[in-house]
Amino acid sequence: MRLTGILRSWNEDRGFGFIAPTHGGAELFVHISSFPRDGSRPVEGESLSYELGQGKNGKPQAERVVRQAVGSRPPEGHRPKRTPSSTSPLRVIVIAILVLAGVTYGYNRYSKSSQPLSGVPLPAFAESQGPSPSAFRCDGRTYCSQMTSCAEATYFLKHCPGAQASRWMATTTAFLASSNGASEIERREV
Repeated sequence: MRLTGILRSWNEDRGFGFIAPTHGGAELFVHISSFPRDGSRPVEGESLSYELGQGKNGKPQAERVVRQAVGSRPPEGHRPKRTPSSTSPLRVIVIAILVLAGVTYGYNRYSKSSQPLSGVPLPAFAESQGPSPSAFRCDGRTYCSQMTSCAEATYFLKHCPGAQASRWMATTTAFLASSNGASEIERREV
């Protein structure tokens, strides 16, 4: 059987209060969990209907509370929350197309800006840059790591017997020599 009453006090911090029954009698304890979960909070002085139940301590308390002014409906302005499963397949397809279009646009802009300039001559590297080969002499050093420059290592590899280069140094030196128009250096491996 439903009874009616007025919410006399409410402790917002702790989530409970007391109802004064309209038929008279002692005030009843009411917990926030007894109110409908409609997003609104209880307000002192509002009219309520409730069912009489028993609390954990055996004392009577109000259960299944309904606000008289509101009834069992949610208050005005309350909208049900969307669930993630309510996303339509059409929305997913549109988002995927927009992302794909953005990636394609970005790639095309990048590829156009990173193309090498055609018709622009690249500077030629001449062996005359840096110290002249006559500035070097075979002095017993055999490894490229002992040299101070690429030009010195190139000189040693060309002119000094027993000079050895790592694969990286030999490949780099051979590339530089061939791009300068010079004859390719023989690769020597350690």
